[in-house]
Amino acid sequence: MGKLLNASLGAGLVLGLAGALQVALPSRADTENGFIRLLPEQAPFKSPLGAGPSQAIIYGDPSKPGLYVVRNRFPPGAHSNPHFHSQDRHATVIKGVWYTGVGEKIDFNAAAPLKEGSYMLHPANGVHWDGAGAEEVVVQIIGVGPVTTTQVGAPDPQSSNWPKPK
Repeated sequence: MGKLLNASLGAGLVLGLAGALQVALPSRADTENGFIRLLPEQAPFKSPLGAGPSQAIIYGDPSKPGLYVVRNRFPPGAHSNPHFHSQDRHATVIKGVWYTGVGEKIDFNAAAPLKEGSYMLHPANGVHWDGAGAEEVVVQIIGVGPVTTTQVGAPDPQSSNWPKPK
């Protein structure tokens, strides 16, 4: 069940979770004169099934025109399947080590580890896959909407969890 759950959630995360999880910032967020202050524990993470990968919409709405900021959280071992986005997206690792790869086939041995503070551009229509190794990962993504996400190929339930990094 866990492998299937991660595969389904990984696919769901990249197939439009942003629109389905549009939420307002929590009332504890400090807002004053148009400024927003949000502590890490205040990010409104939501997962479609209540477990697995989740997303917090920090600013804007990825499904509508304009700037947006989202955070994606991957629990240990969870990853996305190959997919691409209709617009450029700018990703910064803010917690953990994010394992990333490009192309239509997941090859764990070719995954590039990006530590906290690392940046990656996901160019429009560039096929990629990514996720967490042995620890939770949080990635902040900035882009201009509307953006769509398209999965490439069928989810592979046998590869729904990353092997432990070497």
